[in-house]
Amino acid sequence: MILDGKSLAAQIEQELKGRVQAVVQKTGGKVPALATILVGDDLSSATYVKMKGNACKRVGLESLPVLLPASTTTEELLGKIKELNENPLVRGILLQHPVPKQIDERKCFDAISLEKDVDGVTSLGFGLMSMGEKAYGSATPKGIISLLEHYKIPLEGKHAVVVGRSAILGKPMAAMLLNKNCTVTICHSKTQNLPHIIEQADIIVGAVGIPEFIKTQWLKNGAVAIDAGYHNKDGGAVGDIQKESLSDKCSAYTPVPGGVGPMTIATLIQQTVEASEMFF
Repeated sequence: MILDGKSLAAQIEQELKGRVQAVVQKTGGKVPALATILVGDDLSSATYVKMKGNACKRVGLESLPVLLPASTTTEELLGKIKELNENPLVRGILLQHPVPKQIDERKCFDAISLEKDVDGVTSLGFGLMSMGEKAYGSATPKGIISLLEHYKIPLEGKHAVVVGRSAILGKPMAAMLLNKNCTVTICHSKTQNLPHIIEQADIIVGAVGIPEFIKTQWLKNGAVAIDAGYHNKDGGAVGDIQKESLSDKCSAYTPVPGGVGPMTIATLIQQTVEASEMFF
């Protein structure tokens, strides 16, 4: 089974249009906005920000792009986040990762108001989510959970192996799967005997950020493969999991592209709409 994130994301956007219209009607014509902060001129980051802006337009939200030079300091970025926190029409704030090295990224993430943390990047939001409390989840892992649930992939009691431990993907992914009653193992690029651990996984999540790092032969027959990676290689797209023979080995898998990526954006927009409904 191909876990088609592109088609599910389109369904989610269709449903969100009516909810946005209801909010705008309630506010007397004021359109809530998602602010996207891009520091520097990284081409990949600029592409992602543009895609998020286009998704806002498709559902009727306002997109507020904030472009800052690569020389921006932590204090300058904190000042811009404070300004957006205080803007009542801005209901979601996204700080595009990564930021230039001179910026304290964690400090800036944590400056985002919890009620506007629609990308699920604050320490407080992560803590609440991991405890099973109400919070906006990190967009990519939350999108993955939505995809698994949509396709009715059994989670309870399953052994999920997450390869990757980043603060906005691997760690929240593990916490969300644990909250769904999976037994979770977290691995990374320095894990010993990695193939042996992966071959025990009912569900494998590739989130290590290295092209085709996880080999198809390591997966057990019938496993569910979720690939959160995206890399350009030889003019095509590959993920963190080797594509070769994946359809023969797995009972279900996400394609690259068209799997996890569209769900990340759809989740971000969905949580911005939720934040708007909570406020207005």
